[in-house]
Amino acid sequence: MPIGDHVGKADWKKEKHVPVIECPDKVKSDEMFEVRLTVGKEIPHPNTTAHHIRWIALYFHPDGEKFSYQIARAEFTAHGESAEGPDMSSIYTNSSFTAWMKTKKPGTLYAVSLCNIHGLWESEKKIGLA
Repeated sequence: MPIGDHVGKADWKKEKHVPVIECPDKVKSDEMFEVRLTVGKEIPHPNTTAHHIRWIALYFHPDGEKFSYQIARAEFTAHGESAEGPDMSSIYTNSSFTAWMKTKKPGTLYAVSLCNIHGLWESEKKIGLA
């Protein structure tokens, strides 16, 4: 069974695990633009030692090309772990980050996130050229 069969997809407004891609719908060719990824935007995702988002990765698939390209990846490694026990630290991460990119072709952005309990989740956003 392909791994894609095991990746969750849903509306991020109703499912806390789905990564949200925020960027313009259309961008200028070969000009940098900002892409913000967040998990838990509408419904907060827990960030505890026992239940957290480990990472989010961003990919871009240019229209007409065979392969997707990895743009960025962020790892979140502070979830309240401490020598005193689970959730005893004062250090916690937020599962969001910003990347900058440019493209000469329209295409599709894909975001994939990993919840340590509920596995992989994916979203996508089409990007056109202005």
